[in-house]
Amino acid sequence: MLNRIIWSFLVLFAFGFSQVEAQTYKAGVIAFYNLENLFDTIDTPDVRDTEFTPEGDKKWDDTKYWKKISNMAEIISELGQEKGLGAPAVVGLCEMENKAVIEDLINDPKLKPYNYQIVHYDSPDKRGVDVCLIYRPKFFQVTNSKSIPLMIFDENSKERIFTRDQLMVSGIFDGEPMHFIVNHWPSRYGGEARSAPLRNAAAKLSRSIVDSIQSVDAKAKVILMGDLNDDPINESVGLYLRAMGKKNKMREGDMFNTMYKHYKNGIGTLAYRDKWNLFDQVMITESLLGNNYSTYQFKSSHIYNNPKMLVPEGQYKGYPLRTYVGNRYQGGYSDHFPVYIILLKKI
Repeated sequence: MLNRIIWSFLVLFAFGFSQVEAQTYKAGVIAFYNLENLFDTIDTPDVRDTEFTPEGDKKWDDTKYWKKISNMAEIISELGQEKGLGAPAVVGLCEMENKAVIEDLINDPKLKPYNYQIVHYDSPDKRGVDVCLIYRPKFFQVTNSKSIPLMIFDENSKERIFTRDQLMVSGIFDGEPMHFIVNHWPSRYGGEARSAPLRNAAAKLSRSIVDSIQSVDAKAKVILMGDLNDDPINESVGLYLRAMGKKNKMREGDMFNTMYKHYKNGIGTLAYRDKWNLFDQVMITESLLGNNYSTYQFKSSHIYNNPKMLVPEGQYKGYPLRTYVGNRYQGGYSDHFPVYIILLKKI
């Protein structure tokens, strides 16, 4: 069938255009997903992962591990399908323990046909979790990648806080140069206000990466994605990263936050204490905003929250269905919903 030919190449006659304006387009799906504690079952020295072992509090074993792998692969394979598109061309991921678990993920039968490849570096995070990028080489070819450390320090002890590095990947996306930055900013542990300086520092680092790319090519197409542990309205995002939610508020060099409208509409990607947050965000540079589509341009953003991914009943009905609540195994997916954007280009 025409709308199922390949991942993201299809003919669109009704994608926000009238029949008179009908054109043939290529469509690309770019996604981000927090996998929530995708750990193997091995107790790694010097890493706080003991709870995710057979002897740990969660009784994490091979059966639960492979169920988690299957669940994550299932969701990734579905991103874009609700819009008539296939599996994403590029996916940023966070909260995985190492490269080996990502290799297990992309070799799951639901993802193996897409031949995903991995860009991954070990981060110094004390829990042992990293960020990475997986991509389909049929549509994206990597030319350069770099893991950039976030240097932050405890305000009292002055000791370094070891957290996730930021991943920068450059390459050719269906013939066009494109850059991806994958993030997992410091958490709100200790309170939102107290921990805000850590995320502000992460935002400054992200901004410096974008600036360095644009210093070489002012029109560079940059897509920054991640679990920011802040909402689109927090100062880390608006002030320090300079990611705006409204195009008419953008100044030269600002990024556009594709998820802002969802947040303003009360839609989130995770829930905590009866409040929805939208920590999982995708930002783009101005070069991806336009209407002529002679090159790839941003068309739409989406939060994937299929009903099967929701708690079906009880106090937390409608929340993301997690693998665990505390130490109680639920066999679900993640405490975050994945997000994705669609890029369009005229053929």
